[in-house]
Amino acid sequence: MSHNLLKGKRGIIFGALDNKSIAWKIAEKAYNEGAIFTLSNTPVALRFGEINRLSQHCNAEIIPADATSTKDLEHVFIRSMEILGGKVNFVLHSIGMSLNMRKQRDYDDVDYDYFQKTIDISALSFHKMLQIAKKLDAIEEWGSVLALSYIAAQRTLVGYNDMADAKALLESIARSFGYIYGREKHVRINTISQSPTRTTAGSGIKGIDGLLDFTERMSPLGNATADECADFSIVLFSDLSRKVTMQNIYHDGGFSSMAMSLKAMTQYNKCLDEDNNL
Repeated sequence: MSHNLLKGKRGIIFGALDNKSIAWKIAEKAYNEGAIFTLSNTPVALRFGEINRLSQHCNAEIIPADATSTKDLEHVFIRSMEILGGKVNFVLHSIGMSLNMRKQRDYDDVDYDYFQKTIDISALSFHKMLQIAKKLDAIEEWGSVLALSYIAAQRTLVGYNDMADAKALLESIARSFGYIYGREKHVRINTISQSPTRTTAGSGIKGIDGLLDFTERMSPLGNATADECADFSIVLFSDLSRKVTMQNIYHDGGFSSMAMSLKAMTQYNKCLDEDNNL
């Protein structure tokens, strides 16, 4: 069901790869809610992903870009304004990559060249995006910018490696830039800390099955799905959230406020009983 929450809105969605990705779901929801937008991802992702299908479905032009390149990002904003007929009202940053995780390097044995790439791709790209948008005056007053984060920015999560540092920086950028952009242009900037989600990238996290089971047992409302995250993102893009900015908002079924749930404790006690019976 459409509520036309984004009717007349223009946007840019960075990071849609395939139909498992949250950015893909957000694009579909934005289209259904009346928005027009462009899509952007790296040339490599465009070759290996399915974004052409999304482009056709949403009637959205694809603008290839390396999000670490200021020149490429500048082109995305300028070209998007040309295609869409004016400044944009919303921007999604759904970009993250860690070679240390892919190579299964432990946090106390990371490759520092990989580490720098993680920070540049997953966090500094957000700052570059915002700085370029502001200099170009590419976002309409009361526009909304979102970036996708994760609770590992605040709490240690085994296996999440240098991506945890990148997410912490991502959230800091949202606060620091949110103050400046809000003060000068009334543009709001927020991050969403989503439940662990079985996206193409998320599936590569070591121990993802156990993590999903644990957070499902811990969360009173259960894990938030990619579709549910997309619904929430649409609200944050819409005029219904005009005074929400500089926030890291947990969209995780209540997991972030829990210490121990009944389901998790029950499972833990079963494991103890099994150990004692060995």
